[in-house]
Amino acid sequence: MSPVMFVILVLVVVLALLLAALAIRIVPEYQRLVVLRLGRLIGVRGPGLVLLVPLIDRGIRADLRERVFDVSPQTCITEDNASVSIDFLIYSKIVDPASSVINVLQYEGASRGIAITTLRAVVGDMLLDEVLSRREDINNTLRGKLDEVTNRWGIKVTAVEIREIIPPREIQEAMTRQMSAERTRRATILEADGKRDAAVRVAEGQKQSAILEAEGARQAAILRAEGYAQALEQISSVAGRLDSNTMSLQYLEALKTLGSAPSTKLVVPAELTNLLRPLTEHTANTANIASAVRSAVGTAEPESAPGDGVTVGAR
Repeated sequence: MSPVMFVILVLVVVLALLLAALAIRIVPEYQRLVVLRLGRLIGVRGPGLVLLVPLIDRGIRADLRERVFDVSPQTCITEDNASVSIDFLIYSKIVDPASSVINVLQYEGASRGIAITTLRAVVGDMLLDEVLSRREDINNTLRGKLDEVTNRWGIKVTAVEIREIIPPREIQEAMTRQMSAERTRRATILEADGKRDAAVRVAEGQKQSAILEAEGARQAAILRAEGYAQALEQISSVAGRLDSNTMSLQYLEALKTLGSAPSTKLVVPAELTNLLRPLTEHTANTANIASAVRSAVGTAEPESAPGDGVTVGAR
């Protein structure tokens, strides 16, 4: 083969490879190929192997995966003229590859610009307290309004998340003082509730203790009374069966025990009263006779008048 033929063959092979590279596209599952033929849209191709007409067709790739882009902190003015700095994230994905290529240039930048202007409009209609407390409502409002705008671009805004809201320094200090005061108030209330509950529990415990103590004393008194009653009943039953000799022996035993004690005692036996009984009876009888004689003498003296000449004397 002559050198000229070799060079021509090499050129043909290179041209064929170049045309094949321009005509063959491998489209992955998460992408689509928007095909323009001589500048006109002819459709969306993929995934898989896509063949294009070299130098006539042009393929533009569109990524269907969800992506997130960060919006730098934006200074917004609330309805009550408070300045806040808001940083948020936007999650979006392409749902119509053709519209995302034909209807918008650099849709991420366009979405970021729409998000900033929409955020300022939404925050401008809210008070500062609402901006700080209604973060979820702001997210939903932003997502809804962004989705309305980006829908014509073939882009779906799936979520908007506010990452940080920074109020002015003076408001931060006031919020800190308010939070400290609120926590102090809650701590005071909790402490008072704890003391009240403790006092109630202590009083309840003391009441239960007093009730149980009274119940125990009552039961103990009942048991002691029953024990005394049973003891007295037993003593009465035993005493009913004792004779005089047994009682005398018990009496002498008691005197013996009493006399064995070291202290000085004066014991008057019950038999002494029996020995003195005749003397006392005799004394009582003598006193009764004397009283009767005095009564009789006192009655007889008025019967003899003076001057009768009757004289009573002793012989």
